[in-house]
Amino acid sequence: MTKTTNHIIGRKLNILWVKIMEDKNVTLVSDQSNETNPNLTGSTMTKAGRLAMELSHEKKRLKQELEELQTEYDEIKPTTPTGTTDWYVKWLSMLLAVAGIFLISASLTLYGQIAYVISCVGWIYVGMQWGDRAIMIGSAVSCTAIAMNLVNTFS
Repeated sequence: MTKTTNHIIGRKLNILWVKIMEDKNVTLVSDQSNETNPNLTGSTMTKAGRLAMELSHEKKRLKQELEELQTEYDEIKPTTPTGTTDWYVKWLSMLLAVAGIFLISASLTLYGQIAYVISCVGWIYVGMQWGDRAIMIGSAVSCTAIAMNLVNTFS
């Protein structure tokens, strides 16, 4: 068979297919320039088939986007444990530090210094539990400074 013969037979089969589908009340869409999916150019399929393919592509795209968002979330989510002893000590120490600063600002220096020293001891404990030297050193230095001032107050 020649190309022309194959082309004529293909067209006749296509016309026959359209007639059969029209008898069954199925609308065929001939897609010569499909804007949503260039892979379907020149194909003939039902609207339901085209929608199914578009939904499939959209589902794949959304899955990929969700995986990317999950990766971003995993990179920025907090890694500190919750509900453990060090978690409670961390939050109590934070509250005591803030209270100590406000008490010192309110001219209740002795109570503020005591609250802040207790806070620093808590943060040193948390730093030891987490193996975080920066927390331990920062807390130890500020605790030493406040403790020196407390010693001068009682001397």
